[in-house]
Amino acid sequence: MPEASQSLEQQAVDVARGLILDAVAQAKSGHTGTALALAPLAQVLYGRVMKYDASEPGWFDRDRLVLSAGHASMLLYSSLFLHGFGLTLDDLRAFRQLGSPTPGHPEFGQTAGVEVTTGPLGQGFANGVGMAISERNLRERFGAEVCDHWIFGICSDGDLEEGVSHEAASLAGHLGLGKMVYVYDDNRITIDGATSIALSDDVVARFGAYGWQVVEIGDAANDLDALEYALRTGMAETQRPTLVMLRSHIGYPSKRFLDTSAAHGAITDPDEIAAIKSDLGLDPGATFQAPADVVEFCRLAGRRGATERRDWQDRIAAWSEADPERAVDFDAALAGTGRTKWAAHLPRWETGESVATRKALQKCLGAIADGVPGLIGGSADLTESTGVDLTALGVLTRDDFSGRGIHFGIREHAMGSAAVGMALHGGSLPVTGTFLVFSDYMRPPIRMAALSGAKALFCFSHDSIGVGEDGPTHQPVEHLASLRIIPDLNVYRPADANEMAGAIAAHIEGDGPSVILATRQNLPVLEGTLSLAAAGVSAGAYILRSELAPDADPALQAKSTPDVVLVASGSEVALAVAAADLLEDDGVAARVVSMPCWERFEVLTAEERNAVLPSDVPTVAVEAASSFGWDRFADLVIGIDRFGASAPGGVVMETFGFTPAAVRSGALRLLGRSE
Repeated sequence: MPEASQSLEQQAVDVARGLILDAVAQAKSGHTGTALALAPLAQVLYGRVMKYDASEPGWFDRDRLVLSAGHASMLLYSSLFLHGFGLTLDDLRAFRQLGSPTPGHPEFGQTAGVEVTTGPLGQGFANGVGMAISERNLRERFGAEVCDHWIFGICSDGDLEEGVSHEAASLAGHLGLGKMVYVYDDNRITIDGATSIALSDDVVARFGAYGWQVVEIGDAANDLDALEYALRTGMAETQRPTLVMLRSHIGYPSKRFLDTSAAHGAITDPDEIAAIKSDLGLDPGATFQAPADVVEFCRLAGRRGATERRDWQDRIAAWSEADPERAVDFDAALAGTGRTKWAAHLPRWETGESVATRKALQKCLGAIADGVPGLIGGSADLTESTGVDLTALGVLTRDDFSGRGIHFGIREHAMGSAAVGMALHGGSLPVTGTFLVFSDYMRPPIRMAALSGAKALFCFSHDSIGVGEDGPTHQPVEHLASLRIIPDLNVYRPADANEMAGAIAAHIEGDGPSVILATRQNLPVLEGTLSLAAAGVSAGAYILRSELAPDADPALQAKSTPDVVLVASGSEVALAVAAADLLEDDGVAARVVSMPCWERFEVLTAEERNAVLPSDVPTVAVEAASSFGWDRFADLVIGIDRFGASAPGGVVMETFGFTPAAVRSGALRLLGRSE
């Protein structure tokens, strides 16, 4: 690099450090030390190594950078500003302020150039593994001419201490994800003090055992050439993921805060900030300094990828013309949806069939795989049990990544977090599977999927105490309610096989993440779902059994008023139908409402909701789970607010009152009638 450019490059590092100091000081909140120390690394990544076009930050074949240490967000924001991603100095001044594109931790969709929402430590580490899975799968399926890029990551001691990083690192090594290079910022400081108070891992040995290449460059955080050498050494190893071990000094170049836990937080002392700026050659009395020549130097690097982007677009155009069918598949994969009329391939079940909804899930996924080319995923060692089985499309292995079935192993947390990364990478429509009771292991990635709008499908089978003999350790009770309270997440509990097909269609045609729950036990295919489920599931709830006589004019249904409404989800809808038949013998006109998805129902208008659940009609809710939340819909809830028991599933359900007779009794009590 010419001497003048070298000077501008170092000035860019120093300017970034000044911006970091000023933004955190103005906010009086943030994490200064790590961002200061890693400014040279960010400059090398954006200025020398990564392939991107700042003018088109969403270009698909760009390299991705995951800042797993999301607390160091000003490191990312200062780089995005300098390299032309659209952030302004005013945006940096608004760091951590309401509505600004520079929130306290990076958020996907809020700031151009932010690839994933990071904050909870370890999540970004595993998200990047998911991105690397997507990149390699798409490259092998569609060709390097359309997909060929790198996943870079910056992780901290905290990321590596969190358990999810162990799971994700093990999976990445097993799969041989070679186009993934992470830098471990070994600054040896945590909030409580030195890392040695709680950590004595041999990180080199640990990652070597996982099957990673480990590149140790020692105390080189300020050596731009050494940083570039380490990154390119990682890029030269295409058969294994790489961890670059970087010894940094948190708070550098501060003399007062260097290598102290205080540097982990906000450096706001004006005298110390002025001293640091003086050492950097910046005006100690000025804030948010961005010299025009330094900015132009960085933005030249930010524009450099435009040529590669245009070349990629030309290749895509030629490739699409040569192979239009594959191009249609690729476009559908990038859009995260299916080909035209894909839903026509969903199976249908006739009334009276008996099918566990986990089996229906498996049949649906197999039937639509050709029409939904982005569909990819698998289970956490429970492939046959959950119904999430895409292994017929080929299994991803380190030697052959062209399939779409993944064996995640017993790694629920990493599976969920990788799925979020796959969805945000683009080109993949990930689906995961395990038992509902193990959603406890996956709550962080499900929450992050909802927060970032990642279109991931989390499937959980064995959805109630109907699991049976495995007992209360494996019988979910509170889990359904705990998922429903997550904002921006659709939770589906289908009543039968046809509703399962409707739930899958609703997810694929929709946006953002979904949870689908499935039964272990067989359920009857209910009368009416073949024709009603598709629209009914999409609406969240619908009238499955009218209070009118079977031969009544359907046009009267909207004007009729039942004596009581029985509303249920999942396996308990069949109980509600049977109870309604019993109530009919009692002279009670009972309406049965299947409510597979609260979230979709609640966004309907009040008039639409009232047409299904009349506000002035006594209502009984039935669900073999916690009763929490049902009071918004019902006057009486038949649920379970204790742990289950070990016995055959039917026995457990009967013991806890999930029978048609018990539902009938509850309805009669609500109506003030004796049995």
